[in-house]
Amino acid sequence: MTRSGAKKVALRILPLLCLGYVAAYLDRINVSFAALQLNEDLNLSPAAYGLGAGLFFVGYVVFEVPSNLILRRVGAKLWISRIMISWGVISALTALVQSEATFYLCRFLLGVAEAGFLPGAILYVNQWLPPKDRARALSVLAASTALAGLIGSPLSMSLLGLDGMGGLRGWQWLFVLEGIPAVVLGVLVLFALPDTPMAAKWLTDGEKSALQNALDREAGHLERHRFHLLGRSLFRKIGLLGIVYFCMVLGMYGMAFWMPQILQNTLDGTSLSLLGWYNAIPFLAAVVGMLAIGWSSDRFGERKLHVIGALVLASVGCVLAGKATGLAGCLVALSLASIGLWSVIGPFWAFTTARMGGLAAAVGVALINSIGNTGGFFGPYVMGWLKGATADYRVGLNVLALVLVFGAGSMGLVRADRSAETIAD
Repeated sequence: MTRSGAKKVALRILPLLCLGYVAAYLDRINVSFAALQLNEDLNLSPAAYGLGAGLFFVGYVVFEVPSNLILRRVGAKLWISRIMISWGVISALTALVQSEATFYLCRFLLGVAEAGFLPGAILYVNQWLPPKDRARALSVLAASTALAGLIGSPLSMSLLGLDGMGGLRGWQWLFVLEGIPAVVLGVLVLFALPDTPMAAKWLTDGEKSALQNALDREAGHLERHRFHLLGRSLFRKIGLLGIVYFCMVLGMYGMAFWMPQILQNTLDGTSLSLLGWYNAIPFLAAVVGMLAIGWSSDRFGERKLHVIGALVLASVGCVLAGKATGLAGCLVALSLASIGLWSVIGPFWAFTTARMGGLAAAVGVALINSIGNTGGFFGPYVMGWLKGATADYRVGLNVLALVLVFGAGSMGLVRADRSAETIAD
C-alpha cells in the first residue's frame, strides 16, 4: 500500500477512535481529581481510595477475553459502540455513590463496561493498516490517553469548581459531564466507521487492492507460523509480553491516579485552581515524546529496543520524582516518567500484533491486555497502601521504578523475529 493510501486510511479511521480513547481514559482517571473532594465526603483512607481506583481493572480484566471474542463475532464497529455507550452511562452514574461500598461497585462496573475497547481498537487498526505503518498509528491512538490527561486535568479542576450548583458537589458534576461524551461518540461510531476496508467508499479500487495484498501477505506469514504462535509460544512469548505490559500499566496508573495529590503536596499554599494546569504538563510531555518515539520506531523498523528504552526512562523519572522537593523538579521528573510510560504503547503493540493473526490475535491481544491491566489494580492500591503506611509518596515511586526495570528486563528476554517486522515491505 502506498504512503498516501496509508495516510488516507489513518486520517479516516483514527480521529474517531482517538476521541473514543480520550473519553475512555478520561473516565478512568477523573476519579484522581474527584478524590480531592470525594475522599473527604466518603471518608476514604488512602488505601481505600487506591483500592477503589484499582477495582476498575478487576472488572476490566475479568471480562476482557470474552468481550474480545464477542467483538470478533459481531464486528468491531457494533461492539466498540456498545462498549462506549455503556461505560459512559456508568461513569455518569458514579455521581450517585454514597459510601465506600457503592464507590467500589461503580469502579468495578466501569471496568466491566469498558473491557475490550483497546484490544478492539487495536484489532480494528490491524484490519486497515499493514505492519510497517502500525507503530505510528498505534502511537497516535495511545497518545489519546496522554491527550485526555492534558485536556482533562484543567477541565476536571474546572468542573470541581461547580461545587454546590444545583445542590450537587463538584465531583458529582465531574462524573456526569465527563460521562456524556462517551455515549455520544458511541452512537457516532455506528454511523461513521466502515466495518471493513472493502466497504470504505472513500478508498479507490487500486487502494483497496494494495491494502488487501499487504494484509494477505501478513496473513500468509502468520498462517505458516500458526503452530509456533499458538503452541509453545503461547505460554512463553504471550506470558513475557503480558509481564512487560503489566509493569508498564502498573507504573502508568500507579502514577496517574496519584499525580494530582503528589503535585498538591508541592504547592505550599498556592491556589489549587492551578493544580489542573500543573497536572497537564507531564501529559503534554507524554504526547510529544510518544509521537516522536513512535515515528522513530517506524522509521528504523525497530520495536524491542524502543520499548526497553522507554521503560528505563520511566523508571528514572519515578526515582527523580521521589527525590524532588519543589514543584519545578517534581514536574520535570513526572514529565520524564510520563514520556517513558506512554511511549511504550505504540512500539509494544506494533511488536506484538506483528506476530499474531486471526483467532491468535483476538485471544492473544486480549490475554496480554488482561495480564497487563492487572497492573492497573496493583499500581494505585500499592501506592495508596504505602502512602498510608509511610505518610510519603517516595517509597511508592521507588517501587514503581523497580517494577519498570523488571519490565525492561522481561522485554529483553522476548525473541525479536525480524521476519515479522518486514513481511509487508
